[in-house]
Amino acid sequence: MNKDEFYMKLAIDEALKAEQLGEVPIGAVLVHNDQVIAKGYNLRETKQTALGHAEISAIEEACKVIESWRLEETTLYVTLEPCPMCAGAIIQSRIPRVVYGARDPKAGCGGSIYNLLQEDRFNHRCEVVSGILEEECGRLLTDFFRELRLRKKNLPS
Repeated sequence: MNKDEFYMKLAIDEALKAEQLGEVPIGAVLVHNDQVIAKGYNLRETKQTALGHAEISAIEEACKVIESWRLEETTLYVTLEPCPMCAGAIIQSRIPRVVYGARDPKAGCGGSIYNLLQEDRFNHRCEVVSGILEEECGRLLTDFFRELRLRKKNLPS
């Protein structure tokens, strides 16, 4: 197992924490000098906030650990391609490298719909690595939404 797969497995562990709470299973891990400095998972429903994404949680925690808003020399591992909001936070926090598992054809801004993370007009761009443990990351989401649809279908009218 290579380093990217190792850290993606940790992000998957975070996604499973979200799933246990009934949240969309997305997890993130921020690494600095081969050390995990922050973790996060979706808490949008639990906290009832649009900002409750895994990446935002991990970025906020990492800023506290490093004591700076600049997260230079870090890598963000996330199970799903970042959305526009998270891509913006990644750019603003100067994360130089983003590794994600599953593509997001509905909101992905790391190459699927748009590539904010590598947009030349911004003052910061990221190296983007996609498809790390893609099948496993995608299966988490597919299974979660399948189960959610089944539960909704079986609710009494």
